[in-house]
Amino acid sequence: MAQITLRVPDVLADDLRRAAAERGQSLNAWAAAVLQAAVDPELSGDEAERTRERLRRAGLLAEPGQRRGSRPHDATIARARRAAGQGRPLSDYVAEGRT
Repeated sequence: MAQITLRVPDVLADDLRRAAAERGQSLNAWAAAVLQAAVDPELSGDEAERTRERLRRAGLLAEPGQRRGSRPHDATIARARRAAGQGRPLSDYVAEGRT
């Protein structure tokens, strides 16, 4: 089992401890459940749904199949695919002795 260290503001750490205690769970168990609910669409139940909705509203929910980073928009990809292969073949330049 992996261990992850998170740095959070003291106020947030207190809120997390309080939320876990209210549920009768350790901070570790509750935090693992929250993180699992944030990324696992197969989880069901009211608490998991509420957690995912809070994360979604905060812009922090990783949706299934969603990739973070600098991926081009679908329209950009579509234009690139249409343009692909429209230029002069490299073999023509090679045949002319150009490099």
